[in-house]
Amino acid sequence: MKILLIGNGAREHIMAEKLTKSPRCNELFVFASGMNPGIKKLASIYHVGNYNNPDEVRVFAEQNKPDFAIIGPENPIAEGVVDELDKIGIPSASPTKALGQLESSKSFTRELLAKYNIPGNPDFKTFTSDEGMLEYAKSLGDFVVKADGLHGGKGVLVQGDHFDTAEEGIESAIKFIASDGHVVIEEKFVGQEFSLMSFADGENVIDMPPIQDHKRAFEGDTGPNTGGMGTYNYPGNLPFLTDKDLVDAHEITVQTAKALKKELGKPYKGIMYGGFIATKNGVKLIEYNARLGDPEAMNALVLLETDFVDINKAIIDGNLNELDIKFSNKATVCKYAVPEGYPTNPVKGVEFTIGELPDEVKKYFASVNEVDGRLIIGGSRTIAFVGIGDTIEEAEKLAQIGVEAVDGPVFYRKDIGTQELIQKRIDMMKELRNDVMA
Repeated sequence: MKILLIGNGAREHIMAEKLTKSPRCNELFVFASGMNPGIKKLASIYHVGNYNNPDEVRVFAEQNKPDFAIIGPENPIAEGVVDELDKIGIPSASPTKALGQLESSKSFTRELLAKYNIPGNPDFKTFTSDEGMLEYAKSLGDFVVKADGLHGGKGVLVQGDHFDTAEEGIESAIKFIASDGHVVIEEKFVGQEFSLMSFADGENVIDMPPIQDHKRAFEGDTGPNTGGMGTYNYPGNLPFLTDKDLVDAHEITVQTAKALKKELGKPYKGIMYGGFIATKNGVKLIEYNARLGDPEAMNALVLLETDFVDINKAIIDGNLNELDIKFSNKATVCKYAVPEGYPTNPVKGVEFTIGELPDEVKKYFASVNEVDGRLIIGGSRTIAFVGIGDTIEEAEKLAQIGVEAVDGPVFYRKDIGTQELIQKRIDMMKELRNDVMA
């Protein structure tokens, strides 16, 4: 088969690796927005253009005639690339623009869950003007402001983290109305966040292992929010979650998939990535994404034993239930090396090198250029290293060896996957659950 992959980050690097390992993949065509030396080595054709422009992608697809497409980032989905490919008979293992509203419109998703009585929603309201906004926000206690559209990870503002007073939060909300037409004000959840990504074909939902992400730039969960500094998973469940938490999160996704089909008349095909939070009142939904997470894709896909091409084909054909999808029962830790100054004022255009790595450490290029064989920092997250082990301690040590092998102006979080940081999460959830018992 000939496969079209759209995107050029570390997430797409591992997607390209998994696709090209399949005996069913003859050629991999990549439509990228910039250079990625890791993906380029795997691609039959590597084209740089504007992947958010459906017409450009369609022209590339018409020239190369792939059997199907898969999209890494969220923006091409929101811009209707899947719809454009569908017009010329090329199916995608990613959702259409309308179904992709699951990620691209925060109000759409909140209102969908409310309409179909799906559990996990907060108290929320969608506003198109500031009328009544301050009063409602104050009635919630601490609250969250969510821009309706995609803002590259900068569209969610949490009281206590991003603003202190209700008035400050409302100022930001008014700016989001100006840019998006809508804004969502909702109650703030307290608990531990986790990612549960699922393959979905419109009828069947099959979960990947639960993973925890670290958004803050600096150790101890301090500093500005980023695209994600690293992630980890355990063999089986995360230690601060119960089996019921996973069952409940899965059920929210199953019900959401059914609601999408009822609401829009078409099955959701692709990844449903739930950003969930375990609270003292059970599992709640923070948001959905309509594609694989980054860094979460690295944790999940390094453990995936089933042929990735078979999975994508089953998503398109609507028969995921016929596949026995398996993941290795191991721990993984992913740590990103990022440019000094990231995310506010990152270094770029500077050379870096990577030393020798043990076989158990995997590396995935993100914002990296290659010039005359030299690796150059692109300005966003640079390179992800994944350690795989029977225990979390083993996986963390290997990921740490990876980030330490980088020589150049980068930094990373040493604490991701460490027992000390994970224990804090376990203690917090114990305390919250004990409060309820009391």
